[in-house]
Formats: sequence, structure tokens, C-alpha cells
Amino acid sequence: MIDDLLSISIVVHSQAAIAHQLLDDIAALGNQVSVEVIFTLNTDESLPFDPHGYRFPLKIIRNQTPKGFGANHNFAFKQSRGNYYCVLNPDIRLIGNPFDTLIECLKEHGNGVVGPRIINPAGTIENSARRFPTPFSILKKAVGGSIELDYHQTEAVFEPDWIGGMFMLFDRSCFEMIQGFDERYFLYYEDVDICARLKMACMSVLKCPDAKAVHDGRGDSHRNLKYMQWHLRSMARFFMSKGFWKLAVLPRSRG
Repeated sequence: MIDDLLSISIVVHSQAAIAHQLLDDIAALGNQVSVEVIFTLNTDESLPFDPHGYRFPLKIIRNQTPKGFGANHNFAFKQSRGNYYCVLNPDIRLIGNPFDTLIECLKEHGNGVVGPRIINPAGTIENSARRFPTPFSILKKAVGGSIELDYHQTEAVFEPDWIGGMFMLFDRSCFEMIQGFDERYFLYYEDVDICARLKMACMSVLKCPDAKAVHDGRGDSHRNLKYMQWHLRSMARFFMSKGFWKLAVLPRSRG
């Protein structure tokens, strides 16, 4: 059991019923983890659970107007007290206790951010540990190129270019040092950007396959024009960023 306090941030967009299951998963860990949860309602909705019915502190934030991914999690961070700060999508389901393993991984392999192995409900590994995107890799994917995993995932800890934002566990001091997520990204690529900035600050981006979680992703960007527009804008912003040119373009041009 890890004694360090863990702060968990969950943001919902009319997804409180789904997030209820995640809260129950956290509660099922009992005393295995010292945890507090900051739960943000980005749009107005009723709660399908009693916020006082959990053994851990649960702080509810109700936004008057919707905020972006980064703005919500940055604000939740300011309300948190933990030595470690974990960002979870509401559609994550826990398999046992991944948190102790992830925190130990950060302590052993270097401070920064770490994520578990992410699988879908069918048990297939999701591509949540990736190489930095380039216009060529995006085009290849768009025209039906390879959808294989960017990294071969064994049980060993490894350091990918970036990890998916559905489950990111940060060392608090590292998150604070790089000033959290870049709020100019309203939705999408916040995870790519923050991993790039951590690497440029000589901090670690880790994947720990020994810890596991299930992600029941909805893929809104593939079905909704508004989400697709956000995706394209965020992609363009990253391609113009310092991190893209320093970490994605120049290493490839040298090698």
C-alpha cells in the first residue's frame, strides 16, 4: 500500500452515470489507496449518486459554462492536495488497484507522468502509448494505413513519446513545474503536448503495462463535426509547437 495521498480528477459531460461506475471502482479499493476525488460537471446534470456516500473525500465542481479538457483539469489540480495527481476519463474502469504500481513506477524510473496498459472491453490493447504524430503519419492513418500498436508492449516499463489522456498519473511537482495542461487546446492533443513539454524539461513519460485499466471509448470525433473541428485545430496547434519541431521533426531528420 502506498501512503502518499493521490488526487484524482474526473470531468464529465453528461456522463455522470458512467462515472458513477468508476467512483464505485475507486471505492472498492477500500484502504488500499489514500485518495481524494475532484469531480467536475462540465455541463449541468443531476448526480445519480450521493456525493457524501463514499469513504474518500469527493469534491463536486459545477461549471457555469463548459471549459476545455486542460482548463478543467488544471482547475481541479488547484483544488487538490495529493503528492500525485491522476487524470481519469469517466469511461475508465479499474482492474484491481493500478495506482500503487504506477506510483512505484514513477519513484523507480523517474518523475513525470505514467500510464497503465489500456485495454478495450473486448480485452484488446489500445494504442495509448504512441510516437509523436506527423502530417505524414496522420495522412497514412487517414487513407487506411497500418493501425498496429506504435510500441510492442510486454510487461516491462518503457518510455513512449506520449501516453493517452484517458489515464495519466503525474508527480505533483512535475505537473506544477510545467504549469499543467496548455489551455489553448480546448479538446484533443493536450496529452501529446504535455508529454512533449515534460520531455523537453528532462522529465519522464512512462508506460507501465503491469498496471491495467479498461477504456470504453466513444470516438465522438469520428461522428460529430464539432469534435472533428476541435481535433483538427488542436492537431494544427501541435504541429506549430516547439515540441513538435524539437522532438518529432529534428530527431527523424537526423536519423
